[in-house]
Amino acid sequence: MENAAYVGLSRQMTLRRELDIVANNIANADTTGFKVEQLLVGEEVGQRARNAFVRPGVSFVMDNGVGRDFSQGALSQTGRTLDFAIEGEGAFFRVQDGANEAYTRDGSFTVDAQGRLMTEGGHPVMGDGGEIILNPELGQVSVGADGTISQDGETVGRLSVVRFDALGVLEKGGDGLYRNASNAVAQEAPDARIRQGMLEGSNVNPILEITNLIEIQRAYESVTRMIEGNTDLSRRAVERLGRAA
Repeated sequence: MENAAYVGLSRQMTLRRELDIVANNIANADTTGFKVEQLLVGEEVGQRARNAFVRPGVSFVMDNGVGRDFSQGALSQTGRTLDFAIEGEGAFFRVQDGANEAYTRDGSFTVDAQGRLMTEGGHPVMGDGGEIILNPELGQVSVGADGTISQDGETVGRLSVVRFDALGVLEKGGDGLYRNASNAVAQEAPDARIRQGMLEGSNVNPILEITNLIEIQRAYESVTRMIEGNTDLSRRAVERLGRAA
């Protein structure tokens, strides 16, 4: 009886985690470059007791981490000169995060007092030769599909757009950034195209996520009823044994 309750509890723990993830997806449905997430659920087999040949092992529900869908979000026109979108899945702008590199799909950039191209979170945007420095006296910025940045007809830099062979090496950080959690080396993404004056929206499907919320709630209630039923059954069995004694 207790095993059923423990198995149900393990499922409730993953359902609560799923609820948090789905709620976060919905909250970021309008976040530039956000990628929808889902819980990866697996099986954990509990260690058998000494009477292994009498009772089989018990399988519990296990949280295997979070998976992300890196598919392309819809591109929307903003008309802003320093807004950029990457057309191509799995490619990222390369930025500097302290002493380390980070990667983002959010191309809503700004310029700081030194003329450096920056993310909204204050991280320098990297080019092929390092930080990208713009001169406001040279007028409007023009960016080609290959990421080449020009001012007044002169090339001032090129946006560094990279990708990884396996996107699973990226872990989520703050400010819409991803960090390389392994020794994998980022590769140039020559097939990716830059669209100036546009931003990539989130790839969250709000209707699907709300449906997931409803399904999670129903599953949680179902497991709760199962646990309560098994607990009641155990209680009644003990009472009957007590009366029989």
